[in-house]
Amino acid sequence: MADPSFDVVSKVDRQEVDNALNQASKELSQRFDFRGTGAQVSWSGEEAVSIQAETEERCRAAVEVFKEKLIKRGISLKAFEVGDPQPSGRTHRVTGTIVQGIASDKAKEISKAIRDEKFKGVQAQIQGDQLRVSGKKKDDLQAVIALLKGKDFGIALQFTNYR
Repeated sequence: MADPSFDVVSKVDRQEVDNALNQASKELSQRFDFRGTGAQVSWSGEEAVSIQAETEERCRAAVEVFKEKLIKRGISLKAFEVGDPQPSGRTHRVTGTIVQGIASDKAKEISKAIRDEKFKGVQAQIQGDQLRVSGKKKDDLQAVIALLKGKDFGIALQFTNYR
């Protein structure tokens, strides 16, 4: 029988982001303080969200509305990177991206954190944009999960395929 293992991934459910985007768009069209400001939120690519409004303040407020909707849908704000509003003609526009996968430098940082704790028989292997952690005992793996939940790596982490 193979050793117990689990995967550390950073994935976001696209449908939940789409639902949050639709809810934010509806709220921007209905709220009194956004009337006449041209505030919009929409997809601008596969993983990019475009938010625009006539003033910089309304653009920032629209970003906050979208963030609230992401939180309500159970999506970590670490998975949403947003810049500063830029003037674009008569409007201000900001583009945010939904971060998917673990970058190689973050994966190395996570595996180093696991190695530094010196768990017996626990190995971390980088597999593309995820990390596979395996060990001899399930208790050690649960301790690794607790360790990773306790540290902040700047990305949203999920733990899948625990067996």
